[in-house]
Amino acid sequence: MQQGSTDDDRPVFGVCLKLLSILSFVGMQTAIKLAGSGVPAGEIVFFRCFFALLPVLLYLAWLGDLKTAFRTNDIKGHVLRGIVGVASMGLGFFSITRLAYPEWTTINYATPLITVVFAALFLGEVVRAYRWTAVAIGLVGVAVVTLPNFSVAGRDMGGVEGLSVLAAIFSAVFAAIAMIQVRRLAQREKTATIVLFFMVAASIISLFSLPFGWVVPTPEQAVLLVIAGILGGIGQLLLTAAYRFADTSTIAPFEYSSLILAILIGATVFGEVVAVSTILGGAIVVLAGISIIWRESQLGLKRRKDRQTRTF
Repeated sequence: MQQGSTDDDRPVFGVCLKLLSILSFVGMQTAIKLAGSGVPAGEIVFFRCFFALLPVLLYLAWLGDLKTAFRTNDIKGHVLRGIVGVASMGLGFFSITRLAYPEWTTINYATPLITVVFAALFLGEVVRAYRWTAVAIGLVGVAVVTLPNFSVAGRDMGGVEGLSVLAAIFSAVFAAIAMIQVRRLAQREKTATIVLFFMVAASIISLFSLPFGWVVPTPEQAVLLVIAGILGGIGQLLLTAAYRFADTSTIAPFEYSSLILAILIGATVFGEVVAVSTILGGAIVVLAGISIIWRESQLGLKRRKDRQTRTF
């Protein structure tokens, strides 16, 4: 389960796995949204992480990697990853039950853009003008989506829409911080260990929200939340497997297909009308994201070519 290592170059299969992972995550998000805003975000996080352990543990047991997956030399790092991840999930689940699905999805696309900024600030990664420009344009797209919630039709920062948008934005920020922490952990920990410890840590950490008013879910809500957890675990496995068969630059652009699914599900399942600002902002964010991926692909090809040249 080592993400990013293409030990079998089968890009079409890798893309298929990526698309299946997107379907799993979209199914998870739809189930959470259907469960409704009556279930506290901390409780949703628990269901999402605890029941995601089921497919992950079964898969690791099938591979014979279950014992080694629990070996770690950085408990503190995993706990920090868990805290940040729970914060991101909690804010994200709060907002997804209150915002239109396409709008929420578009705001979520800010995560890789913010990750570029944090990688430059905290990891010392070199970010040149091209990527900075793409990040700036992408964040403008996010602003196009979010600003109407603060000033249109008498709505203000204190309204439900504004609060939900802020929660979605901070969810993306915490997700970017989590990605930076994952990059640090990945330097010395196996991917299986990172995934497993996160789900265990997040399940435990989410229990601290119990005093803040967990509810007894209805049978329908309970089923939806369990399904969400299982689909989340399956989606993580599929996503990890996808990077074994194709390069990141090949797979990553397909992430944006989730916006199409969000628009379709929002219209057919939730009766949501897509705002013009969401379509325009979403297009800007997607183009910015794809341009970063394309640029990284070109730089990767150049680096490989330079290495090959130096070997002769």
